[in-house]
Amino acid sequence: MIETKGLCKRFGDRVALDGLDLVVEPGEVMAFLGPNGSGKTTTIRLLMGLLRPTAGHASIDGLDCHADAVEVKRRVGYLPDEPFLYPYLSGLEFLELVAGLHGMNGPEARKKAAALGEEFVGDDCKRLTATYSHGTKKRLALAAALIHEPRVLILDEPTNGLDPRAARDMRDRIAALARAGRTVFLSTHLLDSAEKLCDRVAILAAGKLLAVGTAGELRTRFGAGGDTSLEELFLTATA
Repeated sequence: MIETKGLCKRFGDRVALDGLDLVVEPGEVMAFLGPNGSGKTTTIRLLMGLLRPTAGHASIDGLDCHADAVEVKRRVGYLPDEPFLYPYLSGLEFLELVAGLHGMNGPEARKKAAALGEEFVGDDCKRLTATYSHGTKKRLALAAALIHEPRVLILDEPTNGLDPRAARDMRDRIAALARAGRTVFLSTHLLDSAEKLCDRVAILAAGKLLAVGTAGELRTRFGAGGDTSLEELFLTATA
């Protein structure tokens, strides 16, 4: 469903991503882990066609992420780390706008926006997004990412900056989406959540893929005991 081969990105002399080979299978939930500056967000921006690769290529559902960027966006739901919302639109108006951009006509866009607005932000959908808390903004942005019913979700730090209650709500929503059969590629710093949510994890550092597999496979690779946490495995891999 998601595949990269030899994917590289350089910014001048700095190598942000160095030959990434990775496959995310259909229906799989993969956590993408790494320290700050490891290349996670660069990878996601390459997948979404927001950056041009220096070398290699990436594809989603058989489509080249750069050459077919518009069609990729039609098939993918994307939640950036810092979502942009029009501050002087209500949540409902924002969702209607996004639905229209995905080709829905007026009645269909209003129906879809109303349903997702109620599900994700409740009565807050009637207020201007400028008045939203950080958590409410993230929930609305996730609703917008789902409005066209994508098969693939790419989520960049979806719980970053959320308080514990809001973070748990976001994790529960992602888990429900995974159970519904969507392919989820999830960048996160919350390793306990990654271990609970994800089928496999990929660990990146300094632009290079260090390890990929289930938690059990990583324990075997690093000679760790059966009760070794993902956090400990991550620290071992990135040491």
